[in-house]
Amino acid sequence: MNKALKRGFDFGSSLIACTLLLPVWLVIAVAIKIDSKGPVFFKQERRTKNGRIFRMLKFRSMIVNAENIGTGLFSYENDPRITRVGRFLRNTSLDELP
Repeated sequence: MNKALKRGFDFGSSLIACTLLLPVWLVIAVAIKIDSKGPVFFKQERRTKNGRIFRMLKFRSMIVNAENIGTGLFSYENDPRITRVGRFLRNTSLDELP
């Protein structure tokens, strides 16, 4: 019974949050597309603390194929691979929303 209640609460909360955040997501997606060519999202496989693999999804803040240029996945201050919109997204942590 507790699992069903928790599942219902989680689903309802997620539905409300997604509905409220949808306009923000759309503005970010349009800004990314205007600022640079390529997909809106950055996808990558990561490992959990238990070793399971999951697919991470973030708003793209760097140029396409940035992981194959320069320092790879690591960025640094004033990294030229970070787009103008990407810099704002990173400073506000909005790239983590998805």
